[in-house]
Amino acid sequence: MILYNDDYTPMEFVVQVLEKIFGKSPSAATQIMLQIHRSGMGVAGVYVLEVAETKSAMVHRMAEERGYPLRSGVEKE
Repeated sequence: MILYNDDYTPMEFVVQVLEKIFGKSPSAATQIMLQIHRSGMGVAGVYVLEVAETKSAMVHRMAEERGYPLRSGVEKE
């Protein structure tokens, strides 16, 4: 499960997504957010396909509700 960087979504929102949808601790969420910010993408977690697709849809819905362009994707490991 990959999250992609963009120039509009606030870092705090990305941390919130990582905590709420992916169950990350505040410090782990911050580390992943910084990786996304620096390298353009980061791994939010590794899941079976159906779970990853559901979490990706949750990310898109949460971002769209707030007007952010945050995107996620599912890639085979």
